[in-house]
Amino acid sequence: MEKKIIITVAVTGSFPTKEMNPAVPYTPKEIADAAVESAGAGAAIAHIHVRDPKTGAPEFKKALFKEVLDRIRDRSDMIVNLTTSGLRLKGPRMMAQRLEPIQLKPDMCSLDLGSMNFSDMVFNNPPQWSQEAVQCMRENRVKPEIEVFEAGHISQAKDLVQKGLIDVPPYFQLCMGVKWGIEASPENLLFMKRELPGDALWSVLGTGKNQIPMIVMGMLLGGNVRVGFEDNIFIKKDVLAKNNAQMVAWAADQAERLGRTVATPGEARQLLGIRALNETVCSDGGGHGKEVL
Repeated sequence: MEKKIIITVAVTGSFPTKEMNPAVPYTPKEIADAAVESAGAGAAIAHIHVRDPKTGAPEFKKALFKEVLDRIRDRSDMIVNLTTSGLRLKGPRMMAQRLEPIQLKPDMCSLDLGSMNFSDMVFNNPPQWSQEAVQCMRENRVKPEIEVFEAGHISQAKDLVQKGLIDVPPYFQLCMGVKWGIEASPENLLFMKRELPGDALWSVLGTGKNQIPMIVMGMLLGGNVRVGFEDNIFIKKDVLAKNNAQMVAWAADQAERLGRTVATPGEARQLLGIRALNETVCSDGGGHGKEVL
């Protein structure tokens, strides 16, 4: 079993609000600060959504993604993973808009496969979306993080890998416990893990009360883990987390207690086959190519 464990922090998502937990970040500065602080606690990857800086409502503006990306790269060598989720997008430009974060040339972008009911919404991911998204990621040297909410999504990902559209090793995020996706249980996590390609690397997240049992089981099974406010705002039952970094520190401590060594951003890049930051192609309007490794 690979001892190095990659911790991802998903610092804000689109659901939690400051009314639920005052520490939820809204502005690009707050989001970037939360990511960098989490890197200091052991996170190698920051999964990024953006919000309206004033209201906190979910947003998908390229300029906001760019500001967060540049702010993180100014201060950290952590891997930046920008979302391409269109869960809350509508209109004729929805697919084109979802590709815009990829064009900023982050290290990674999320890749959602398969349409599904998602709580009280429809998560629309038609087959043509996955084809366009993986092609855009290849052109921009961005590694996809394959988000799977049920077993059929793994089958779709295998097809893309077999066609040579996703480079090896493919990286899967097993999303457990989202309403109307696969339920979070030890049996289901074992099943999802068995369905992955043999050369795959994988991570697991659990939503809400499922977060702790899913990530501990993921650690025991040799996987990587994701924590953060996107998935859960509590550090333990009825106790709000002070910040994302507190959740990362807890995960890092648990991993070490279970004999796992927390991967640095540089080590995570090597494991995932992601270029060093000094090789990064500049993002639109500038970007940074400073040497950090």
